[in-house]
Amino acid sequence: MIEGVKVKKLKKHCDDRGFFAELIRDDEPDLLSKFGQASWSMSYPGVIKAFHYHEKQDDLWFFPSGNAQVVLYDMREHASTKGETDVYYMGEENPMMLLIPKGVAHGYRVLGEKPVSIIYFTTESYKAESPDEKRIPWNDPGIAFNWETENR
Repeated sequence: MIEGVKVKKLKKHCDDRGFFAELIRDDEPDLLSKFGQASWSMSYPGVIKAFHYHEKQDDLWFFPSGNAQVVLYDMREHASTKGETDVYYMGEENPMMLLIPKGVAHGYRVLGEKPVSIIYFTTESYKAESPDEKRIPWNDPGIAFNWETENR
């Protein structure tokens, strides 16, 4: 696992009405050091949204519907895991929260035949005049991640 990345498996409380699950609480400071913004996005099947990273903010990702292959690449100069890649399979089939530290490039590919929704929390609010978002192509040769499904 890349240094500083944290996973919180979610607990569903089910009954005959449906279910309830907590995403993040204010007494979990090890998960999100500070609240900046909450955002919601949807992507269609087959879409790859990758890569980008932040210099100032941490991200906390959750996929409430659909399923995604999430790829992380550690770009931090002084991290013990610099140059390492991690892959997570997240979504309705595997509900979890994923903390992505600043300096770790991240992106995802929508899996299956239905769109995926992502809700994410950040430690900083988005600033249009000076966005903390550095882009890297999805097929960057330095990361060299194979986005193809291997076991069909």
